[in-house]
Amino acid sequence: MKLIECPRDAMQGLAHFVPTDLKIRYLNALLQVGFDTLDFGSFVSPKAIPQMRDTADVLAGLDLSTTKTKLLAIVANRRGAEEAVMHSQIQYVGFPLSVSETFQQRNTNKSIAQAFADVTDIQSLCVQEGKEVVVYLSMSFGNPYGDAYSPDLVGEFTEKIVQMGIRIIAPSDTVGSSTPEAIESLFQYLISKFPQVEFGAHLHARPGDGPAKVRAALRAGVQRIDGALRGFGGCPMASDDLTGNLPTEEIIQTITNEGITLPIDQEALQKALTLSAGVF
Repeated sequence: MKLIECPRDAMQGLAHFVPTDLKIRYLNALLQVGFDTLDFGSFVSPKAIPQMRDTADVLAGLDLSTTKTKLLAIVANRRGAEEAVMHSQIQYVGFPLSVSETFQQRNTNKSIAQAFADVTDIQSLCVQEGKEVVVYLSMSFGNPYGDAYSPDLVGEFTEKIVQMGIRIIAPSDTVGSSTPEAIESLFQYLISKFPQVEFGAHLHARPGDGPAKVRAALRAGVQRIDGALRGFGGCPMASDDLTGNLPTEEIIQTITNEGITLPIDQEALQKALTLSAGVF
């Protein structure tokens, strides 16, 4: 089971700017917990996401000497990917591709067709530079805009992504609209149809709803789950302010209750939880 901690997702929507040195201290604490991957920052327009304007400086301050945790950075176009692949510390480059045309336009100012072209370019660049692309399929459980949606549509997007040679895909519950039944059904369908793909669950939920969603993903065979300590962050387009990332501590407890052992350092986790209060 791979746990992906997403401080970037948690921080990017904050109204106040988190000082660079505090970001570095927080991320260094997270690097000691035992997560598989840290979604630590993004190379995007500072006008669009001002919170992440210091990602390169944050990266330079990270201590990777005593951790096995890998680094993932989000990009929104080829230019961002070109900046990300320059850094040897980064193993994964993430891109948000939406199955909703409306959300793709709102999120990256591009059409789905243009976004697919970006994914093609980014994959080519990452293969050349020895990085791996992670595609986040936004709105994989429906959308609030009335755009077409079905599990088959998610499957069609997945097929196109797989044909590019990409092997990590994370269907995302962008606005917290999914139910445990929908999560289990979609992942069972995708995992059976594309057994060569590592599917991740990037889910959002209201307080208290996370454990049921995690259990549903586990029943479907998901072995990669995203979270953020204390459930901070989430999509600003969700229907209410209570919808956030799955709290990592709840994910860990739920997975442990299912009898799955995780390589988590509990003392380091508690230190990171304490430090998160100062960040958020």
